[in-house]
Amino acid sequence: MIDRTARWLVAPLLLCASGLGPLAAAAATAETPASVAAGLAHTALTDDWGYRFLQSLTTEIGPRLAGTEAEVRAAEWAEAKLEAAGMEVHLEKFPMTAWERGIETAAIVKPAPQRLVLTTLGGSVATPPAGIEGEAVVFRTYGALLAAAPGSLAGKIAVVTEHMVRTESGAGYGAANPIRRAGPAEAARRGAVAYLHRSLGTDNHRLPHTGALDYVEGVARIPAAALANPDADQLERLAALGPVTVHVTLTPSENPSAQSITVVGEIKGREKPDEIVLIGAHLDSWDLGTGAIDDGAGDAIVSEVGKLIAALPRHPRRTVRVVLFGAEELDFSGPAYAKAHIEEASRIVAAGETDFGARKVYAVQLPLGAAESSFGQTVGQILPSLNALLNHEPARRGGSDIEGLRLAGVPMLSLSQNGMDYFDIHHSADDTFDKVDPAELAQDAAVWAAITYLTAETEVDFRAVAKAAPQ
Repeated sequence: MIDRTARWLVAPLLLCASGLGPLAAAAATAETPASVAAGLAHTALTDDWGYRFLQSLTTEIGPRLAGTEAEVRAAEWAEAKLEAAGMEVHLEKFPMTAWERGIETAAIVKPAPQRLVLTTLGGSVATPPAGIEGEAVVFRTYGALLAAAPGSLAGKIAVVTEHMVRTESGAGYGAANPIRRAGPAEAARRGAVAYLHRSLGTDNHRLPHTGALDYVEGVARIPAAALANPDADQLERLAALGPVTVHVTLTPSENPSAQSITVVGEIKGREKPDEIVLIGAHLDSWDLGTGAIDDGAGDAIVSEVGKLIAALPRHPRRTVRVVLFGAEELDFSGPAYAKAHIEEASRIVAAGETDFGARKVYAVQLPLGAAESSFGQTVGQILPSLNALLNHEPARRGGSDIEGLRLAGVPMLSLSQNGMDYFDIHHSADDTFDKVDPAELAQDAAVWAAITYLTAETEVDFRAVAKAAPQ
């Protein structure tokens, strides 16, 4: 399957096997870092291991809500997969507060009785068993909610219907994220008894998008949910005609004594095993779909990279660490991993995370100053064969799972994927295996394999390069 669909990438790569342009055949077979990286990329493009990994994960395990029995099964499954792929594997358990969804229903009571489709936000408290009923106060923008006077929403249900902007980079999600994250607390500050918002999604399907919220100490914790986008539109139209009464019932539950599991696989470096190149994705998922693009695809990509590097007759100089993080969706993974590994942060030479679906990688950003180094020059020469380019802007962030490492001074790697339709599916029941294109997933693995190997093989000190670079 991959051999057929990825043909558009394989041919130019074979012509450029050394990463330095169409050289003579004898030069192309030389064992250079670039030629090894190109060979890894070619194998990724012509192999469907990652695609089968993802199919198995989403089929045999399915949704993997953190702190549940399903996440335990996923961790055990991943442990066996990474071991079979030739990595040294161990599990890291850490405490967390688990959360499960329960019943979620809503309806317009008057003036036009009808069902509303919504889903509870992760971490939300429950309504009373009989639900909450009140007047819906609709704000077309989040800014309008923030402008509402204290006490103006007493006894009412706040509703924000602002649309999220579709962008290739995902910047629209970052801009809209406070609507979900901070919205419940802001509505509570103004007296609201519940909070609803238009899903942070770019689709027009009647499938709401979940996600975590942030409560604030000292502010009432009110029930919160995301409306399917057509239902947010419907509520907005009705509210423009006059008062609207809404009834909401949400029955989530929490377990403060739960634990999550991070799965770690390593390929020890041949010369500098104590220096680590970390690549990761998160193994947990929301419960509405089967977590194919968020983040099963990322798990497949980094796991295939580990498999390919483990199979090399000569491992790279530095250790490659593949991390499948637990409990990212509920915000526990990054802090837990940083806390457990803070003492080795100085030995992690670079870290990168893939958590943006399965569309193709189109650009790579390296740590500050690295693009101008010999390492960066090699990266820049090999990427065009993979239909990607080197972005000379340095990587500033790597992802939520490795944010704690970034704050501890670990240099970041950032590989940009096409996210134009990612938020049509993200955090919704549509996040399923059929949405993944095997050729694009193979290209992702190919780019990650090349970059990971070159990072682990180079002798460039990214921290030293960053200190010498213009700030």
